Amino acid sequence: MNYSKLTNDDILFFRNQIGNDYVFLDENILNDYSHDETEDLKFLPQIVLKPYNTAQVSIIMIYCNKRNIPVTPCGARTGLSGGSLPIFGGVALSLENFNKIIQIDEKNLQATVEPGVINQVFRDFVEQKNLFYPPDPASKGSSFLGGNLAENSGGPKALKYGVTKDYVLNLEVVLATGEAIWTGANVLKNSTGYDLTSLMIGSEGTLGIITKIVFKLIPLPTKDITMLVPFKSAEKACEAVSAIFMKGITPSALEFIERDAIDWTLKYSDIKMDIKEDIQAHLLIEVDGNDLDDLFSDCEKISNVLYDFECGEILLAESKEQKDRLWRLRRMVGEAVKSNSIYKEEDTVVPRAELANLLTGVKKIGEEYGFKSVCYGHAGDGNLHINIIKGGMSDQKWDLEIKDAIREIFILTKKLGGTISGEHGIGFVQKDYIDIVFSNKEIELQKGIKNLFDPKNILNPGKIFN
Repeated sequence: MNYSKLTNDDILFFRNQIGNDYVFLDENILNDYSHDETEDLKFLPQIVLKPYNTAQVSIIMIYCNKRNIPVTPCGARTGLSGGSLPIFGGVALSLENFNKIIQIDEKNLQATVEPGVINQVFRDFVEQKNLFYPPDPASKGSSFLGGNLAENSGGPKALKYGVTKDYVLNLEVVLATGEAIWTGANVLKNSTGYDLTSLMIGSEGTLGIITKIVFKLIPLPTKDITMLVPFKSAEKACEAVSAIFMKGITPSALEFIERDAIDWTLKYSDIKMDIKEDIQAHLLIEVDGNDLDDLFSDCEKISNVLYDFECGEILLAESKEQKDRLWRLRRMVGEAVKSNSIYKEEDTVVPRAELANLLTGVKKIGEEYGFKSVCYGHAGDGNLHINIIKGGMSDQKWDLEIKDAIREIFILTKKLGGTISGEHGIGFVQKDYIDIVFSNKEIELQKGIKNLFDPKNILNPGKIFN
C-alpha cells in the first residue's frame, strides 16, 4: 500500500487538536506500541496518539483519511493474533484514556462504558451491585473492553453465558471517514435494519473505532462449585466433555488442560500441586447458580459421567482460596508456555463432540513435522488452544515447514466442522489461512464490507485479509 509518511505539519496538527501531552514521538514509547502479545512480532508506528473524547477521534480520522495516513487502533495490547500491530507505521491510536464507567442503569440491567475500561475492573464494579458481566478472557485483569469487542472475546464463562457479542446492545463508533454513529438501540430486541452492532463486534478494528459501549447485564449468581478431574488419557478427558451435556447439565465452565501445560505452569508459578505420574490431562469444571443443593446434585451427576471415562480421584475445591488457586493455575497456562520456548498459538474450535479427534490429529501432525504441542482450552465449547513449541527444531525447519503444519491443523479443524479462530481473531498472523474456511465469494463479500466502511483502507490495514 502507498501510504503517506508523517510530516512535521501532520505532527503539529495533532498537537494543536488533542494537546501536546497526548502526542508521543519518543522512541521508547513507539517501541511499546510496536507489539502486542503475539509471538515476537514488532512494527514501529511513526506516532502514538492518545485522544480522550469522541470528537478528537473524529478529527484524527477525518485528517488521516484525507492525508492517506494509516491508523491502527489499540488498547492494552494483550491480543494474540497481531490485531493491534501497526504494520504500515503511521498512527497508533490508543484508547487508553477512554477509561470511564459512565453509567450503571440498575433498573434496566444495563451499563454504558468506554472501551479503555479493564475487563476485571468493570466486572468487579457491577458485582458490587449484585450484577454480572460474564465474558472473562484469560487476560481479564489487563485487557480492555474495547479489545474484547474487537475480537469478540469469550473465556471460560462463555460456555454457559455466551461471548462478548451476547452482551452488547449499542455502540458509538467513529468511522474511518470520521463520522461518529450509534449502531443500534438500548433495547433487548431490535429488528430495525441491518445489525451494525454485531458487524462491529469481532471486526478487529478494521471497520470503525468504538468509543462507547452499552452492555446488557444479568443478576449475579451467588454460589459456585469447582472440580478438578484427572485423567490417564487426554483423549478420554475430551470424550467425557460431550457426555456431560448429554446428561442435561450445563456447567458454567469446563476447561481442558494437558499434562505438560500444568507441569510448565507449576514450574513457572508459586502454585503447589501434586500430580500422579500416570495422569495425562485434567478437566476443570465449575457449576454456578443460587441453590447450593442443586449445585451439589449437578456435581454428583457430572462425577457419575466422568467415572465412565476412567477419571482419577476428583478434587472438589473446599475453600475460596483453593478455588482461586485452581483458576489461577488455568489462567497462567498461556504465560507459562510462552516463557518456555518460541511458539505459535492456534485458536481452533470444533463441535465439542469432535474435540478428541482434533487433539489426536494435532498430535499426529506434530509427529510428522517434528514439533511438540501443548494443548489446553475451553473444552465445553470445543475451543482448543494449540501451542506449537519450537523446542529443539532447527531455525530452518521452523521457518520453512511450520506454516505447512499449521495449514494441516486448520484443514483438519475445518474437516471436523470447525473453524480457525474461536476468540483470538484472525488479525495479522492468521490471514494467510483464511482461504481454508471461506470461499472466494465469501472473501469477496467481506472485502466489499471493508471497502464500504473504509474506502481508502487506512483503518487497521493488513488485518484479516491480504
